[in-house]
Amino acid sequence: VSTMNGKTSSAGEEEASGMRNETLGESGCLGEARRWQVICVTYVIAALDLTFLFMQMGVMPYLAKSLGLDSVGFGYLQTIFGVLQLMGGYIFGRFADQFGARAALILSCASGIVFFLLMSLSTNIPLLFLSRLPGVFMHGIPGAQKVITDMTTPSQRAGALGKLGFCFGVGIIAGSAMGGVLSTKFGVYVPAYFGLVGSLINTLIAMVWIPSQTKPNSDHHVTEHSTSQSGSLFSIREILRLMKFPGVMEIFIVKVFAGLPIGLFMIMFSIISMDFFGLEAVESGYLMSYFGVLQMVVQGLVVGKLTSRCSEMTLLRLSVFVFGGVGLGMALMRTVWHYCIIAVPLVFAFSMLATITDSILTKAVPSSDTGAMLGICASVQPLTRTVGPAIGGVLYKQFGVSSFGYLQLMVNLGLFVYLLKSKILLEEMKS
Repeated sequence: VSTMNGKTSSAGEEEASGMRNETLGESGCLGEARRWQVICVTYVIAALDLTFLFMQMGVMPYLAKSLGLDSVGFGYLQTIFGVLQLMGGYIFGRFADQFGARAALILSCASGIVFFLLMSLSTNIPLLFLSRLPGVFMHGIPGAQKVITDMTTPSQRAGALGKLGFCFGVGIIAGSAMGGVLSTKFGVYVPAYFGLVGSLINTLIAMVWIPSQTKPNSDHHVTEHSTSQSGSLFSIREILRLMKFPGVMEIFIVKVFAGLPIGLFMIMFSIISMDFFGLEAVESGYLMSYFGVLQMVVQGLVVGKLTSRCSEMTLLRLSVFVFGGVGLGMALMRTVWHYCIIAVPLVFAFSMLATITDSILTKAVPSSDTGAMLGICASVQPLTRTVGPAIGGVLYKQFGVSSFGYLQLMVNLGLFVYLLKSKILLEEMKS
């Protein structure tokens, strides 16, 4: 796994990778016990951040509807949020590289405070749209990934990043359930109040527990002599430079397109759950909680073991192949119970794809650019949310739910063939 670094790093990066075990343990800026304590706290921050995120996602369609926003307007609302996160993803990553993972996490949590404050005050449609603006810097998961990437060895990275999927499961379960119950019993604004208080607590946790310097001493030295040619937070030249590292463009293409069809489906899921499945808000919350349980089981019992036993390229091909099978199942499903069955391989493929691609891509660039690379990776979902409402709306209205499944099947079968034909290139990259 760790041999990915061979041809993709500068000489200083190779030296730093060789020294990493020593610096992280004995001579690094943090002791071993303290280092894993920080990582555990990072998992807590990520779990809380995702809980509040899914809490507001579950109630947002109902809040928008109560303010008189129709499905088209709700699509615009989702698109604006996606555009903001798309714009902010890379900038956030560069910010983390230049000012540290701690500063980035604090920025994300503080943005959450403003986000939920504005959401709680949204008594009309303009204020509801205004509440999306802080989303440009709400990148809790990339911030947590940056901390973990800085504080783990290359051989530990896939497993440590995979545990964030467990946090994702916790967030889905707690956030969806709490959002449904709180909005049903106390009103659609109550989840925003919880998110406001919770984001404040998350900010304090990050300020107290996350150290200002998370990189080992050797990697910090490499950062000071970064191959980056620009000091600005946003640079097209820097993005293109990262994409030119061997294998990065190929893996990134797979990351973007493999999950795009299912991403379109999830963008429309709030409407599909009401119209196609006939679910109420509470029932939708229970369904999302079921997804959270699956996520926890898959990340806790499956992904970690597979990453320690199989090569990353093998697991990448497997996840793409399973995604294709999921597409066939989605094309044939008719009831919510069918969807619950399909959800098992869906969660597996989604979790494996996200973990493996993030691990490969962060190993393929110098440590001084891991934040930027994670920021680019984090822009994939906002990109889907940007184009999703328009494309997903057309697919759903013109061709029905099955169209998402057929698109998923065709795209992933094409990617699977692409990965097989790219085998020689990828093996050379690993050597």
